[in-house]
Amino acid sequence: PFEYKLNTVKQNLEQQKKATALAEQRKDELVMYLAHDIRTPLTSVIGYLSLLEEEPDMTKKEQEKNIHIALNKACRLDRMINEFFEITRFRQDDFALLKTKIDLHYMLIQLADEFTPALQAAQVEIQINMPKDIYIYGDANYLARAFQNILKNAVAYSETNTVIAISALYQMDKVIISITNTGDTISPEQQAHIFEKFYRADDARQGNTGGAGLGLAIAQNIITLHGGTITVKSENRKTTFYITLPDVTTQHKGNSHENL
Repeated sequence: PFEYKLNTVKQNLEQQKKATALAEQRKDELVMYLAHDIRTPLTSVIGYLSLLEEEPDMTKKEQEKNIHIALNKACRLDRMINEFFEITRFRQDDFALLKTKIDLHYMLIQLADEFTPALQAAQVEIQINMPKDIYIYGDANYLARAFQNILKNAVAYSETNTVIAISALYQMDKVIISITNTGDTISPEQQAHIFEKFYRADDARQGNTGGAGLGLAIAQNIITLHGGTITVKSENRKTTFYITLPDVTTQHKGNSHENL
C-alpha cells in the first residue's frame, strides 16, 4: 500500500508538471500571437504619422489620405486589443451572465440593420426566414456579440451579389439557428480548427475581417457558456454555422443573474 501511494503521488506530480508546462506554453503562444498581430497595424500607424511629421510640405489631399489610413489602422488595432481582453475575460471565475427572455427574431433584425453599411460595401444581402415567435433564454448583449461575430465572418467571406440566409426553428427544448453564406468552401481540416483562437485558414484572407482571428472563438465561448453548441458545415461553396441554444422554457427559477 505504501508503494502504491508513492506511485500515485509521483503520477500526480508528473501530471501537475505537464499541466504547468502546458500553461506556460499557452502563455508564450498568447504573447507571440499578440505581438505578431499588433505589430502590423502599429507599424502602419507609425509609418503614416512619420510621413506627416517628416514632410510638412505635403499637400492637403495627401495629408487627409495619410490621416485617414492611420486612423483606420489605429481603429483596427483597438478592435484587436479589445478581442484579446474579451477572450481572456471568459476564462475568469467571476464572469457572469444576466439571462433574460430574448425575442430572437427581433434581435436578428436589429443585427441585420446594423450590418447595412458592410453589406452594401460587400454587395451582399441578409435574408431572415423564421417564425416571429421564437424566444431564447440568455444574456442579450453577449449573444448579440456572438451573432455579430458569425455574421461578420459571413459577410467578409461571401461572394458579391449573394445572400446570407438566416433561419431558426424549435427542436425539443432547444432553438437551432443556421447562418449560411456563399463563398469558398472550407476544407474538412480547416473546419476542425475554425473555432480555435488565432487559427488562420488563410492568412491572406484573414485581413478581410480586420480582427485578431478571435471572432469565432469568442462566439463559441459565449454560446458554450449559455449551454449551447456551434458547429460548421461547408460544401459546394456553401458554408453554414449551426447554433443550438436553450429556448425560453429552460430558464431557471429565481434570480436570473448567474455566476459561471
